[in-house]
Amino acid sequence: MAKKVLVVDDEKLIVKGIRFSLEQDGFEVTCAYDGEEALKCCAETAFDMILLDVMLPKMDGFEVCQRIREFSTVPIIMLTAKGDDMDKILGLEYGADDYITKPFNILEVKARIKAIMRRSGTNDDKESDAIIRDGDVKMDRDSRRFYIGDREINLTSKEFDMMLLLVRHPNKVYSREALLTAVWGEDYPGDARTVDVHIRRLREKIEKNPSEPRYVQTKWGVGYFYKP
Repeated sequence: MAKKVLVVDDEKLIVKGIRFSLEQDGFEVTCAYDGEEALKCCAETAFDMILLDVMLPKMDGFEVCQRIREFSTVPIIMLTAKGDDMDKILGLEYGADDYITKPFNILEVKARIKAIMRRSGTNDDKESDAIIRDGDVKMDRDSRRFYIGDREINLTSKEFDMMLLLVRHPNKVYSREALLTAVWGEDYPGDARTVDVHIRRLREKIEKNPSEPRYVQTKWGVGYFYKP
């Protein structure tokens, strides 16, 4: 069955180009040209992926993303003409999975779509959806085993849960408080220092040089993120 993609952008030439290219790859594409139309489409159809522009009429992409997250976990890639890092981080904090800065190459767009579908289990690979791969990183959610290349690394339950969250949302910056809530739960009595301790121990296990991490990186003053 063809994967369904919603493309949301008020620049019709961009939408036309994306639609043509994705349809050539076998995707079923729906188009929307403002925020309200995008939400209406999402309420009526279950999409496998959404490409969402930041600057939209009636309702901007950040608000649309936030509203979608109230009822859906569909992967969302933000499209932005702005180069400011904080705008990108803000987009991811609203619940997006990735961002692409305009102008972009359509081959990059398709590569990002396929990579996110692969991570989120929405692709057609024969491998079990329990397996998450990203480059040399592999995670098995059923057996809760973690690998870098052929090397299995023994992670604690919380380390695995934290890494799973980060790997499934590459480049998304999580604050310490957000990680604490997601991994330990809202009622956990500890504080954000718990996250710092676990990140340090995680880096000691998976990084060749923990002081210069390759996988789990710090956005100073904001939080942590996984770099694919």
